[in-house]
Amino acid sequence: MMEKQTGRDAESRGMPPSQGPLVGVRVIDLGTMFAAPFAATLLGDFGADVIKVELPGRGDTMRGTPPVSQGISGLWAAMARNKRSISLDIRKDKGREILKRLIASAHVVIENFRPGTLERWDLGFQVMKEVNPRIVLVRISGYGQTGPYAQKAGFAPVAAAFSGLTFMQGEPGRAPVGPPAGMVDYMGGIFGTLGALMALHHVNMNGGEGQEVDVSLYESVFRFFEAMVADYDLLGRVRSRTGQMGQGSMPSGIYLCRDGKWVSMGAFTDPTFIRLADAMGRPDLPANPRFDTNDHRSKNREEIDAIVREWFSRHTMVEAMELLDRNGVPAAPVNSAVEIFQDPHFKARGNLLRVEHPVLGEITMPGIVPRFSATPGVVRFPGPVRIGEHNLEIYHQELGISLEELEILRSEGVI
Repeated sequence: MMEKQTGRDAESRGMPPSQGPLVGVRVIDLGTMFAAPFAATLLGDFGADVIKVELPGRGDTMRGTPPVSQGISGLWAAMARNKRSISLDIRKDKGREILKRLIASAHVVIENFRPGTLERWDLGFQVMKEVNPRIVLVRISGYGQTGPYAQKAGFAPVAAAFSGLTFMQGEPGRAPVGPPAGMVDYMGGIFGTLGALMALHHVNMNGGEGQEVDVSLYESVFRFFEAMVADYDLLGRVRSRTGQMGQGSMPSGIYLCRDGKWVSMGAFTDPTFIRLADAMGRPDLPANPRFDTNDHRSKNREEIDAIVREWFSRHTMVEAMELLDRNGVPAAPVNSAVEIFQDPHFKARGNLLRVEHPVLGEITMPGIVPRFSATPGVVRFPGPVRIGEHNLEIYHQELGISLEELEILRSEGVI
């Protein structure tokens, strides 16, 4: 069974009590389209009070992002979970003043506008710091806040290309292939979350002041490419497309089985290669001077890869996995969504949460990562249905703005 967590009725006031290690932390989510909102979602999963700021009458762009059912985006429900929504036009004077009042009680602000946008609206970090000296401002952009390309537009596929990732993906001699949609945004969101937590630690443990955290999408990918950098720096070697064959240690790659199914396997160390050779019934391979060390196998990568591919071609996926698992060789079937929804390990780990949505009923969304033994995160709420769903709760009950003033702000398009 999938792990089930209960949301709340969209018309009810408030949310279930927060739990997790970040209870007491308030986050203002000014972002849109993946990276910044995802960082805020991760913080909300673990108990932070996340206030999602949406443009009045329009809302977040993700509200209309497929897949959409009954007028509700499933992506929005997952990305906006555990967040309270307010409508607020921070481009207007009154909107800026309200945002400042929220920042005064917040710990983290997260945004992913093009660099300089907040400053043009008179809402840059220095302005925020005057309101709250301890505030942490996480800024996620395509190329970062500085450098000659800072002002360039930078969505995830572009950042992947700039980072070097796209150049290395695909079949040799054919066009490069970009990563799955959104992956780079999610990576940037993870670094944004990491930066927010480290900056909060500095404030809380060291008595430090708040600060800006500058995250770029391309750097969030490039940071993983230590091997690519070392290859070029030390050997002058440019990593390029190797198709189904692995980039580094050999043998590794994606292998086609007799029944048309695929297995990803990596024998990245010499002891692992010995175990692979045993699984294949080829104990002679580790003794061959062409294959006895990782360096030798890398230099003869096409030859060893062909041997391994021929072995996979004679076995079904189940047969190959049984032999590899029995011998301790890292390998896994190449899963689609169908296999993921059926796999017992995904279910046992709570990777597929069933959450009650006020419109869609029970929906599935990715589970919470990482897992905490004492202060686990929880999906308390599947995302606000209405733009500004929590206006009354936050503006009137928490900020003390009168109902009459709220009506004026609404008529002026501020909220």
